[in-house]
Amino acid sequence: MAAMTSSSGPSGREPGPSGRPLLNRRLAEFGTTIFAEMSALAVRTGAINLGQGFPDTDGPEAVREAAVRALRDGRGNQYPPGPGVPELRTAIAEHQLARYALSYDPDREVLVTAGATEAIAASLLALVEPGDEVIALEPYYDSYAASIALAGGTRVPVTLRPRDGRFVLDLDELRDAVTDRTRLILLNTPHNPTGTVLTRAELTEIARLAVERDLLVVTDEVYEHLVFDDAEHLPLATFPGMRERTVSIGSAGKTFSFTGWKVGWITASPELVAAVRSAKQFLTYVSSGPFQYAIAEALALPSSYFDDFRADMLAKRDLLGEGLTAAGFDVYRPAGTYFITTDITPLGTTDGFAFCRSLPERAGVVAIPNAVFYDHRDAGAPFVRFAFCKRTAVLEEAVTRLKSLAG
Repeated sequence: MAAMTSSSGPSGREPGPSGRPLLNRRLAEFGTTIFAEMSALAVRTGAINLGQGFPDTDGPEAVREAAVRALRDGRGNQYPPGPGVPELRTAIAEHQLARYALSYDPDREVLVTAGATEAIAASLLALVEPGDEVIALEPYYDSYAASIALAGGTRVPVTLRPRDGRFVLDLDELRDAVTDRTRLILLNTPHNPTGTVLTRAELTEIARLAVERDLLVVTDEVYEHLVFDDAEHLPLATFPGMRERTVSIGSAGKTFSFTGWKVGWITASPELVAAVRSAKQFLTYVSSGPFQYAIAEALALPSSYFDDFRADMLAKRDLLGEGLTAAGFDVYRPAGTYFITTDITPLGTTDGFAFCRSLPERAGVVAIPNAVFYDHRDAGAPFVRFAFCKRTAVLEEAVTRLKSLAG
């Protein structure tokens, strides 16, 4: 299977002093990530970096001050409790109840993690045995493949394919992918990088399949507050039979624009939380002490914050999307996340890697080739992802630079 990394740089399988490769064979396909390569290219060329998905402004001042207050008050400066500070676990449970009518016990059904990436890794390490198959929607967020490999599992891609302006899940293909070796489905909605938000009908069928085949589901929902137009985020755990077999993953970084704080969480049944905690305690053990108190306050912000945040990102989506269209790209308008996937075929090429490596010199902008998120790289070859979680002035300048491609 193709590595979900850049093709440049050392592989990590070079021999060590004894002649044996240094890197564990499970990680042999994973070298330097494309994000490191493209970010370095942005620095070298002075290009605007619309590749990596992090905001270029901080989140709410009140939340930042809450972290400062926690530091000064000595809360979280030492090891916080393994499951997370009670205030944050309670805030997460209240958020799930208020938003989705999902009731979780903050003491037994909530676990705080070092961002969503650790939540994904710990969930797969805990729940997957060597040889188990894990179905994931391709293209994947890049840590999925590595986490499945670390757990000794076999990843089974089910590809989202472009149709009628969005990337669509083929439910028949998903059903056909399930075998007697399938352990779980790793789901991501709103979906990075395509921006697809799975519909109620799609989720209903996924839930039916999971119950019928007795599968666990790990759902990455970090973009839950970034859904646009008529799309609606519907947690899979709300569907019949799914509360007891679903691990739901959330993150403060994407919702509050403090990605460096690395505060994530899972909500699940007591049995699933206990299993994931067993793996998580030997990864970071604990993390983000003072920031946990701040995120507890952030989750209690009024609905107006979430509405304004979504409206701001919607305006930025439209600004960049219109600019990309004017530059000659075919644009798939995302229903969620803060990424836009484009097709570069109208610009005379289908090689996303070559296009992205030349774009900083041609137009002063950095993007990411979607092919790195595919096992089937040919399926992702003509697609390129741009992030719009940047200041409006930065996006306006990027749009101006990209106009040079139209000629």
